[in-house]
Amino acid sequence: MTGEDEQLFRRAATLIILRHRVDSAPDILMAERAGSMAFAGGALVFPGGAVDAADEELARSIVGQQDEEDAAARVAAIRETLEEAGLAVGFDRPCDPAMTQKMRNALLMGISFGDMLKDFGVAINPDQLKPFARWFPQHRMRRVFDTRFYITDIRDDAAHISPDMSETQRVFWAKAKEVLAMVDKGHAKIIFPTRRNLERIAQFTNVAEAYRHVTQYPAITISPWQEMRDGVEHLCIPEAAGYPVTSEPMTEVLRG
Repeated sequence: MTGEDEQLFRRAATLIILRHRVDSAPDILMAERAGSMAFAGGALVFPGGAVDAADEELARSIVGQQDEEDAAARVAAIRETLEEAGLAVGFDRPCDPAMTQKMRNALLMGISFGDMLKDFGVAINPDQLKPFARWFPQHRMRRVFDTRFYITDIRDDAAHISPDMSETQRVFWAKAKEVLAMVDKGHAKIIFPTRRNLERIAQFTNVAEAYRHVTQYPAITISPWQEMRDGVEHLCIPEAAGYPVTSEPMTEVLRG
């Protein structure tokens, strides 16, 4: 990859968090981005954000010679979820609400993630995150992210969340079908990758089923393309990646 190519996109990570429910499909943690954000402003998204240099440095200290890009993305997903939603997932031990808030406050005050971990005597367990997908648009006309999606789960009672009121203005739990219904009724908006992933998650009746699906469909890189179908321009994704809907008319597509 050339230096010029590297300047055209940023690496990012997103975490799909499934909350166990006894007699129904799992809940998913959704965040509404602040309207002022340059990317997906005002849209519903999964927690996550760009991978920064500190994430890469911390990842190197954890994984050694393993896939450093993957490890850095996992670090970023854990960090961003704590910052944006006030939820501690992917750590080596449970964090009660009071400790979680203190950890989050430290990050929001500018303390690095690595230093915060040392200060609170905790470590991350990136293996709790399972690869779900990787979306990397190939267009070069707008902001582009090479985004790795991971999936994890929490207990029903581990649901203490709040927005940071900076990048996120609202966070909430809902089932994938409920979020899609909100969008279809015009009560919310989501960009193309989020919709496709919500449709995929809506297939799961419980968390165990979601993990079986991940095993059946290993994460591949999704690079949408435009194609004419029945005289209508569509944005398309591969057919064999676990997604029940693989195209959408360009007139209906919302991008970041």
